[in-house]
Amino acid sequence: ERPRLRVFRSVAHIYAQVIDDMSGATVASASSTEADLKKVFAKDVRGGNLKGAQAIGEVIAKRAIDKGIKRVVFDRSGFLYHGRIRAIADAARKAGLEF
Repeated sequence: ERPRLRVFRSVAHIYAQVIDDMSGATVASASSTEADLKKVFAKDVRGGNLKGAQAIGEVIAKRAIDKGIKRVVFDRSGFLYHGRIRAIADAARKAGLEF
């Protein structure tokens, strides 16, 4: 069974986790609240906009690939597949994740 890429969004932030359901462990995560990421984001990149979602998608893909995970199941957590949710998915695919 493949790990899940689970996303969650609030009004101001966006979060992504790669979860291994067999062990129940989070393998990789990224969020717009991380201080390290906020420092490297450009001024117009925030968790509440599309550019922020794209940045988080790229980061979570890189972190998952670094852990040896290339194929995941996309879990949108009940959110409609558009806007920031779609931006994360597209950016993660472009960065090398398969789903």
